[in-house]
Amino acid sequence: MCGIAGVFSSSKDFRVDESTLHSMARRLVHRGPDESGDFIDAGIGFGFTRLAIIDLATGNQPHSNEDGSVVSICNGEIYNFKELREDLEQRGHRFRTRCDVEIIVHLYEEYGPGCVSRLNGQFAIALYDRTRHALLLARDHVGIAPLFHTRIEGAVLFASEIKALLAHPAVRPTIDPAGLDQILTFPGLVSPTTMFAGIEALPPGHYLYVEAGRPAIPTCYWDLDYPELGEADPVRPDSYYSERVEDLLLTAVRRRLNADVPVGFYLSGGLDSSLIGAMTRVVQPQQRLHSFSITFPEADIDERRYQRAMADHLGSLHHEAEFTPDEIADRLRRAVICAETPLKESYNTCSLALSALARESGHKVILTGEGADELFAGYVGYRLDATGARSGGAPDDIETMLEDELRQHLWGQSDFFYDRDYLPLREVKASLYSEALAVRQSDFEATRQPVIDTARLRNRHPLHQRSYVDFKLRLSDHLLADHGDRVTYANSIEARYPFLDIDLIAFARTIPPELLIRNSTEKYVLRQVAGKYLPDTVAKREKFGFVAPGSPYLLARNIDWINDILDPSRIKRQNYFNPEAVERLRSRFNTNGARINTTFESDFLMIIITFGILLDEFSVPDFSS
Repeated sequence: MCGIAGVFSSSKDFRVDESTLHSMARRLVHRGPDESGDFIDAGIGFGFTRLAIIDLATGNQPHSNEDGSVVSICNGEIYNFKELREDLEQRGHRFRTRCDVEIIVHLYEEYGPGCVSRLNGQFAIALYDRTRHALLLARDHVGIAPLFHTRIEGAVLFASEIKALLAHPAVRPTIDPAGLDQILTFPGLVSPTTMFAGIEALPPGHYLYVEAGRPAIPTCYWDLDYPELGEADPVRPDSYYSERVEDLLLTAVRRRLNADVPVGFYLSGGLDSSLIGAMTRVVQPQQRLHSFSITFPEADIDERRYQRAMADHLGSLHHEAEFTPDEIADRLRRAVICAETPLKESYNTCSLALSALARESGHKVILTGEGADELFAGYVGYRLDATGARSGGAPDDIETMLEDELRQHLWGQSDFFYDRDYLPLREVKASLYSEALAVRQSDFEATRQPVIDTARLRNRHPLHQRSYVDFKLRLSDHLLADHGDRVTYANSIEARYPFLDIDLIAFARTIPPELLIRNSTEKYVLRQVAGKYLPDTVAKREKFGFVAPGSPYLLARNIDWINDILDPSRIKRQNYFNPEAVERLRSRFNTNGARINTTFESDFLMIIITFGILLDEFSVPDFSS
């Protein structure tokens, strides 16, 4: 919906510089090109850029309560705002607009900081309580909306994107080695860590309350909590679960079609996006929505046959754009600027082209199928867990014993396998780092401390364990962030995620694991729903693992600026990576036919290339030990 930024000091004597605040907000104009607003008072300043979607005429922000004692700005959508507003009006609250997020100031009056737990939506909130001179920052349950913060000169700075924080003259861009190590280790960053030292991401399902005299520690108001073994609800007929999923998903789609501007949907040709598209037709049968797809000239990765068939089946007004591999290099720099992190693959460049296609058609809102794989067991790892397949060597093998110790420390149990063995990866990373970083590796190495709440894995079913970790390590700060929020808002598009409706998540956690995987079929219960809406060619289609061209493709193009990034003298000067190790990777992949199987190995050279872009574009200094 927009971009938010601001400054807050517990001291009312702190002066908020208006020009600096506006400079921060201007860095977010791509998130909200339609209008802007601000609020400045003693010790507090809010900046706002608006993407007008609901209540186009009067919905600009900030919003305030009746007497102006509570002021808020919000990036996002509140999908249960009508029910909440009706209750608040019965309690005597009065509203000035039809905007969904105006309820926040009144909800805070009734329930305080914990009011965010009553919201169903995607949101990043900043709220000022004038009476208490306090600041509330909050991020939605699963982390769809981003929110970053840092401290300078006794004040808290916050923004929807890091680049807005860096617009403040007191904030200097410095790499946090812990962030770099997470990128090399996990699917992406894990909140609160970012790539920049001193800048944190507010974790999903958390709020931060800042007030003089009390510690400003993020408070968890929601977390995904699967039932412990033996505590699940009584098992009901299969039809009960499929029918409830269908009803809740239809409701989630209906909520996300609420807008005063056109709403479209992405259509990949797979199960998830096709089902969302089909449900839009049920919810709004009188309208032909627009669908959007990316196609490829390479037959082995192209899905246009399925995309076009589904568009015909749904009767959507279909748009497609062919993405050629040559566009990867052209868009890679912008993709890194948007993501504010190195990238493990080039797929974000395709996503940028897709959101641009939607914007060119006059759309501001897009529905996507993201979240279904993590919620309904859609990845191959779930099938391996369901069959009892585990990675590991002989029980008495020393490497296996050490790996088990590492897993015990990282996950709280030695038999949980996630993606890879991490012990040998430590050695690989040590070889990639410069000597100055390698000697400090134990200080920031990602697997030396838990990155999740390990209690949420204890005594849970293996499929539920994997789902929880996927939500934390793959979905929130990766698929919803650099793959989602950044590449849609880069083209002033808001993405909405019906599968991540909090009511649907609450029910999905009660579905018996045997209905998630049955006879080696992933997302079994969801496929039962899809069978009512989609042709069998899509409803029963195996998951298509799209793999975007990686660093071997870029090397084969012999692109000057990429060669410059990988130049040994430059790598040595920057002092983050070992130039000899980088050159070995470069030689390995700079051969005819070189490929990377991203299912089983990381494209470290792509990370190094995009890290080099990050250093350039954000003017990050060389590492100094």
